[in-house]
Amino acid sequence: MAKMTIVWDTPAMTAFKKQILHIAEDSDKNAEHVRKGILSLIDQLSENPKKFPSDKFKAENDGSFRAFEKYSLRIAYFVGEGQIRILRVRHVKQEPKSY
Repeated sequence: MAKMTIVWDTPAMTAFKKQILHIAEDSDKNAEHVRKGILSLIDQLSENPKKFPSDKFKAENDGSFRAFEKYSLRIAYFVGEGQIRILRVRHVKQEPKSY
């Protein structure tokens, strides 16, 4: 199976950057550690898109919508034909939004 392309939705990328900047207010080192850790997991999705479970907050999910949590951030993504779309990045303490 060929590697899948990873595409970020603009709101997800904006939210990710905002979270990293928030962490950097206390520690640049921790912010970089979190940034690299999350991006590493996302890169791994291109070879194994079903690595993480189905998103329990997605209504009527056929298994195409998946999510994982790392460093108190929750990343939701969609596995489509030939691509993975990063949909949402939020802190785990935020109320989940239905989508």
